[in-house]
Amino acid sequence: MRPSSQPKRAAALAAAERQFLATGYESVTMDSIAQESGVAKQTLYSHFGSKRDLFLEIVTAQTEGASASVLEPAPRFADASRARGDLRDLLVAQLSAVLAPRILALRRLVIGELRRSPELAEALYERGPRRAIIALTAVVEDLQAAGVVRAVDAELAATQLNWLVMGEPINRAMLLGDDAALAAAQIPAHVDTALDMFFAAYGV
Repeated sequence: MRPSSQPKRAAALAAAERQFLATGYESVTMDSIAQESGVAKQTLYSHFGSKRDLFLEIVTAQTEGASASVLEPAPRFADASRARGDLRDLLVAQLSAVLAPRILALRRLVIGELRRSPELAEALYERGPRRAIIALTAVVEDLQAAGVVRAVDAELAATQLNWLVMGEPINRAMLLGDDAALAAAQIPAHVDTALDMFFAAYGV
């Protein structure tokens, strides 16, 4: 894409995201995005192809951004003496990112579009939850090498840890709304409880 087109693309994405989050997927049109962004509708189609492709780009970018803020660079856990503290910091950051209202709103929209556009859910899953499991699996392998935990199946242990941390807070926020989500001040204690259970099961 030509550099001169980047501001138009950014303006269109910003307008589209605001409208999707404010009113839902179905009520947004390429006309409404063009009107708010000041980008001609024909230019929108040239850049994105369709409203669905535009939405997919937003879902992909926001999910990757949230994951990258926590998982890049890849966390490493070679120092046994700092293992629990470093893991706690990682999981607090991860849960905080997932509970951000913007990310929760996108998740709800994607679930609402699951039957019509399963590729949206696949993109969110692969770049969000699945990426987190892969990163945590590498962490568990590091912890095993450092003699901190013992797990026959590192990916299974990582998945269990992920859901000890994520399960109830995400379900509660997704189904009951942002006001029911864990407050930032409550997240560290929740993570500590999950780690107590994880190390009780897998700690050496």
